[in-house]
Amino acid sequence: MFYYLLYPLREYSFFFNIFKYITFRTVGASVTAFLLCLLLGPIVIKWLTRLSVVNATQREYAEKIHALYAAKGSVPTMGGVLIVGAILIANLLWGNLSNQFLIWSLIVVIWFGMIGFIDDLLKLKRKNTRGLSSLVKLIGQLVLGCVIGVYFYRDPAFSKFLYVPFFKESALMLGVWFIPFVIFVLVGSSNALNLTDGLDGLAVGCLAFAAGAFSILTYLAGHANFAKYLGIPFVAGSGELSVFCASLVGASVGFLWFNSYPATVMMGDTGSLSLGGALGAVAIFIKSELVLLVVGGIFVWEVLSVIVQVFSFRVFGRRLFLMSPYHHHLQLKGLPESKVTIRLWIVAFILALIGLGTLKLR
Repeated sequence: MFYYLLYPLREYSFFFNIFKYITFRTVGASVTAFLLCLLLGPIVIKWLTRLSVVNATQREYAEKIHALYAAKGSVPTMGGVLIVGAILIANLLWGNLSNQFLIWSLIVVIWFGMIGFIDDLLKLKRKNTRGLSSLVKLIGQLVLGCVIGVYFYRDPAFSKFLYVPFFKESALMLGVWFIPFVIFVLVGSSNALNLTDGLDGLAVGCLAFAAGAFSILTYLAGHANFAKYLGIPFVAGSGELSVFCASLVGASVGFLWFNSYPATVMMGDTGSLSLGGALGAVAIFIKSELVLLVVGGIFVWEVLSVIVQVFSFRVFGRRLFLMSPYHHHLQLKGLPESKVTIRLWIVAFILALIGLGTLKLR
């Protein structure tokens, strides 16, 4: 909105020229999303509590950790509506809405957020952890993934290569496999963050570091000179995604104000599915899908811990971890929840730096 309303006023004052610059609007989007979460957080929490939108922290599939959560009682859930709302408003104010990458990213946030919202509502209505069936949720995610995959597959200007970090001019032409690959990345990243959302502040804190790294990667990928110098794929128009990624950072940190241990609100699937999907979409648009494996390493490991646990139990009849995902294993090893969260934050920060290091190690 500011881009369209204020930038044209540069004819009357040079000051308004700053609304053209992505760097300025990136900061504006991040601060706006943060302040929206900070200011609206108490209102949303009271509203959710008043509507009895609360979820007992005990989980029917995790009897071993019931005692660890007993002291928390019931905490308002579905706080993801706050995150999604802050992201949408920040981008409507600061983004260039004629940019196709920004529009598709917002569509992912809304679509995946709606799937999570319906899932959360059903869980609360039924008073258990059974919301939407896994098949229905998966189909909902597959539909949008397929739409995005087909759209960009049919776009002759969009690269269908899979670029490998650490190696110059190393890329694999996906061809028609580009479509299922897009679906896999979107669905995988969305559910990976969802699995990580098991401790107060864990998922949203790790997401802040990952989105921060991608706010830099997107800016560089959208700048022809920088992309050429660094040897990374140049994607015209993708620089606008730095505004989007910055809004993810701002909203995540703002939500963390209330979601940090001990949490006064949880984001639920409304937040986790939408944020994970958003991160995957950005990686696809700037051709950094493999870099996402590094930057989002915590999310990847959480998924792998579940896969390995299930495989080991079904094939060998024994579990490798005390419980999966991995953060619950650490809890049952005796580490306090806050220590587990902070240590994984530290790892997420280091992984974000390594991801940025791929810019020169090519």
